[in-house]
Amino acid sequence: MNKTYLKLSLDLDFVLIAITASLKDYVLCHKINTCLNFNFEKIEDHEVYFNVDEDPLSYSKYYFFVEQGEIEYYLVNNRNAEGFLIPEMNKVDFFMVVHQYIDKEDLNYILSGLNKLPDIQVAAQIEPKRLKSCENLVM
Repeated sequence: MNKTYLKLSLDLDFVLIAITASLKDYVLCHKINTCLNFNFEKIEDHEVYFNVDEDPLSYSKYYFFVEQGEIEYYLVNNRNAEGFLIPEMNKVDFFMVVHQYIDKEDLNYILSGLNKLPDIQVAAQIEPKRLKSCENLVM
């Protein structure tokens, strides 16, 4: 009998920013919207199935779209009552996921703007391919 194998590859072509801030998600979004002139809005929670037999875990998610360049920004909470979205990054509170191309100048503007907010301890770019649970960030 012939066997057929299906090879799946994840689209990890996005910019990932880890944010450590002891704020509620909606407060952080308001501060980012005010400081960086973004317009994050709450959308349906990001659901992840950790076990097939169990219900998915939900993490709050916010969305902002820039028509010029068709850039999508997501802000996702890394924590909920049951655990972490990315368990190996348990010191991180939020992830900002940026889809589409963003140049270094814009990325530096975002990182410096985030790091200037007094309530954010640190905001840093992370390479998604280096995370063991990177598939949890696929939007």
